[in-house]
Amino acid sequence: MRDTPYLLQIGRLIKETRLKNGTRIREIAEKAKVSKGLISKIENARTVPSLPVLISVITALDINIGDFFQNIKPLVSPDFIHSKKQDLIVLEKEKSKGFEYHHILNQDFQSFSFDSVLLEISPNAKRDFVTTDGYEFLYILDGCVDYNLGDKQIKLEKGDSLFFNGRTPHLPKNSGNSLARILVIYILN
Repeated sequence: MRDTPYLLQIGRLIKETRLKNGTRIREIAEKAKVSKGLISKIENARTVPSLPVLISVITALDINIGDFFQNIKPLVSPDFIHSKKQDLIVLEKEKSKGFEYHHILNQDFQSFSFDSVLLEISPNAKRDFVTTDGYEFLYILDGCVDYNLGDKQIKLEKGDSLFFNGRTPHLPKNSGNSLARILVIYILN
């Protein structure tokens, strides 16, 4: 985990500890006095928790805070980042059906973090509107997508792209009959 960005390390460690203890997301959320959705976002590196929230979550896991951070490894600033297809990790997302996220790579830099995923959306997929902490860039690899962005709907087809503030509630809908594939790049500062 040495070259894994901090946010991803923290999320993975929280999830691994929770699963190892046989604890459900709901239980950790109740103990930490936060929502289940927030715990899921933290575990999947989709949000940066505030320090008080992070401490509450670690405490809810019954882990000594010092011990928790001993498992977080320092980053090495790379000259380049290389990811292989077989290294893609499927991320679990909150309350979705037919949405499959494949984590490609993630890197923290001095002034921002970069995260990229391959999102596959099945026809008739369902999910609620979501928000993310940062900006998003989308590139449609295959299929047709109606992208709901706030109160606007934007039709995207293969080769189209979209850049927006992820704090705006958003929801992609597969408007075709085949699998839609989207390259999503998150930029967090």
